[in-house]
Amino acid sequence: MSVSRRAYRYNMLWNAALIHRLSGVGLVVFLPLHFLVLGLAIQSAGRLDGFLQLTQMPLVKLAEFILVFLLVVHLLGGARLLVLELLPWLDGQKWLAAAATGIAAIAALIFLIRVL
Repeated sequence: MSVSRRAYRYNMLWNAALIHRLSGVGLVVFLPLHFLVLGLAIQSAGRLDGFLQLTQMPLVKLAEFILVFLLVVHLLGGARLLVLELLPWLDGQKWLAAAATGIAAIAALIFLIRVL
């Protein structure tokens, strides 16, 4: 790969697009598990209660923190893409991408603090 073709990969906006795609993949992995848990709720309250006891483990709480972070990153990344497509280009696009990541981290930390 030539230097000019690799140089764009060090651009913050390229990284924002990559994170948006990876967060989408993470959410796609999560959704079947979520539907499985909803299925447990339909089957019986006892099976759901047994599963919900597992959610008190610290590792599961960490996974929930990561999930909230991915959800907010994906939401804000999608909003950024809509702005790019529907509005004129702004000089502060890199700043907006960094702000979206910061907002996602803050939202996920607030969630983590509340569940601990």
